Amino acid sequence: MFDSFDILMALKKLDLLKNSSQWWWPNAHSFETILGVILTQNTKWENVEKSLYSLKKNHILGDDNGENLKNIASIERDILASYIVSSGFFNQKSIRLINLCTSILSDFGSFEVFVSSVDREWLLKQKGIGKESADSILNYVCGREVMVVDKYTYKLLLAQGIEIEDYDELQAWFENGIRDNLDEVYASYANRLSLSQIYARFHGKIVELSKRKIKLEL
Repeated sequence: MFDSFDILMALKKLDLLKNSSQWWWPNAHSFETILGVILTQNTKWENVEKSLYSLKKNHILGDDNGENLKNIASIERDILASYIVSSGFFNQKSIRLINLCTSILSDFGSFEVFVSSVDREWLLKQKGIGKESADSILNYVCGREVMVVDKYTYKLLLAQGIEIEDYDELQAWFENGIRDNLDEVYASYANRLSLSQIYARFHGKIVELSKRKIKLEL
């Protein structure tokens, strides 16, 4: 019986992340990634890029993570909504982003403390953050050993004859296959990557595979 290790090895042969960043998600570990996680809900990444560009052009998003956090927490909703209109559901997303950033400052005091201290439970209590979004933040912002699973992950496994609808069970299936073969996984990356980065790239490979409509052969 195959497991997620076999899927990872098959994906690696396709070199799907050849032109991607090291963590696949652009500007991983930055405050910008938090915005991207929320903005990409129910829309294409290309639309998110337009919103991020608009925020940069209007000097809301820059190089300082702490200042960026404060800028979103203090901006008026209507103004933020006008900057992220390309991402869809802009009124709802603007409210959720402002509330999220306000809560981060209130509960953690800074972006750096948030990154080092936040947990899944806290994230799931925030309006508009479900399991996929929470895990995206934990992995791509905080660098935690968490693999994000989504509709692409579900469909990939379904195409191989295994149906797991529950998010946590699907995540466990993918994480367990990697952890059970960890020495081989590390060796396949010449021991250059952390487990958190391997999970990040694994998820990225699955997304890229699905977008390109490639059938995976195990």
